[in-house]
Amino acid sequence: MTQIGSTAAEKTIAVPGRPDVVVSLAWGAATDTGHKRNHNEDSFVAQSPIFAVADGMGGHSAGDVASAAVVTRLAEVISSDFTEADSIEQGLRAATVDIGRAADEKELGVGTTVTGAALALQGGDPCWIVFNVGASRVYMFEHNELTQISVDHSVVQELVDSGIIRAEDAESHPDSNVITRAVGFNAEPMPDYWVVPVRKGVRLLLCSDGLTKELDRERIRLHLAAGLAPSETAQALVDAALAAGGRDNVTTIVVDIVDATGAFDLDHTIPRGGPVSPRR
Repeated sequence: MTQIGSTAAEKTIAVPGRPDVVVSLAWGAATDTGHKRNHNEDSFVAQSPIFAVADGMGGHSAGDVASAAVVTRLAEVISSDFTEADSIEQGLRAATVDIGRAADEKELGVGTTVTGAALALQGGDPCWIVFNVGASRVYMFEHNELTQISVDHSVVQELVDSGIIRAEDAESHPDSNVITRAVGFNAEPMPDYWVVPVRKGVRLLLCSDGLTKELDRERIRLHLAAGLAPSETAQALVDAALAAGGRDNVTTIVVDIVDATGAFDLDHTIPRGGPVSPRR
């Protein structure tokens, strides 16, 4: 398990060329090995402007190596208060090379999911670039409603999309653990992207599937609605997943937009009709 950044922090960010715009963030993170696993193969980076959760796979320490490579490379490519999709992809490609070297000595393939949100600028307006590879997730909580931004790259998601199974039956399906995209396995990373405006009062949740395997959407929504600080909310979600069974590693990051001054002219790209890449 690799942690980059702080499990509880705040930051105020000025927008270049926009003296009327200031963005204030607060965030918290928590992680646990769970009751069934011997070690934690999740990793995370919580260090503005990049927040990401990676859930490694490959057995023994291999998954930890893969998830660590992703969050380390993502943190390395960030050099200012705002980033862009090109930098995210640069980090994922570098991590893929690192994972390939580690996999040379493993009998099984080595890879990881990754999901995240990064502060960026479009037309001078601050926004979130949300990205995803695999079945970890990003949610948005606003006006007491929970919206899943990311879309899983998994066999069961494809079955749900095609109408073969119901969304509520996905977790109990025998192929619920089979993902269709990952970072690693000597393949080019293929992230999906969404753009989400920065608005005061919005709360983002990033999590590995150790959370969503144990808690349904309503329980997650209630925790986000409780009004606790980001670090307390992140830990409460992990504790709830453990109490519900804790069958997998579980990691959460909660990011609050405490304030966002100025007027922005951005629309979000969720829910999506297909993969959407932000303007660069």
